[in-house]
Amino acid sequence: MPPKLILTGFMATGKSVVGPIVARRLGWRFADTDAEIAARAGKPVAAIFADDGEARMRALERDAIATLARDRRRCAQCGKLRPAVISTGGGTIVDDANYAALHAAGVVICLSARPEVIARRVGRSAAKRPKLAEGAKPLVERITELMDQRAGAYARADATIDTSDLAIETVVERVIDAYATLGKLRCIPSA
Repeated sequence: MPPKLILTGFMATGKSVVGPIVARRLGWRFADTDAEIAARAGKPVAAIFADDGEARMRALERDAIATLARDRRRCAQCGKLRPAVISTGGGTIVDDANYAALHAAGVVICLSARPEVIARRVGRSAAKRPKLAEGAKPLVERITELMDQRAGAYARADATIDTSDLAIETVVERVIDAYATLGKLRCIPSA
């Protein structure tokens, strides 16, 4: 299995903040699927939702996931498949094809948090998040509803880390420890 560490989970659980730090600490490259999708489409994910619809955004997402998951470049240091940390969008793993590609590519670690913590982290940007705006419900209620809908998909992850009460550095350490414990740490860059 290629040595990829994939971060998934609901929005505002820390994937986009923790991912680059983990990648830097391991000396690996970092990819954020939302950034990949936005680059391919020439506009932010929220604009894709608004202008082209969720189906189009999910098609772009599926293509980005497939590309990142099958990346077969070799590490210049050890000759093994090049390691990477990949952060996914909150709904990415719900799609069975995305899950299969990511699971085959490496270790999937789900970051989670309590709904009220996510609501606090999202704050005023909630209106800019298409899935939260659906249904015109109170924020914590909508977050809980979405989390319940996605619970089965998130449960497929190899490990789950609740970030609700943890400092970023602690989350980084736990992600790296979970990956190492799962026995998938295959390429350690020289110091």
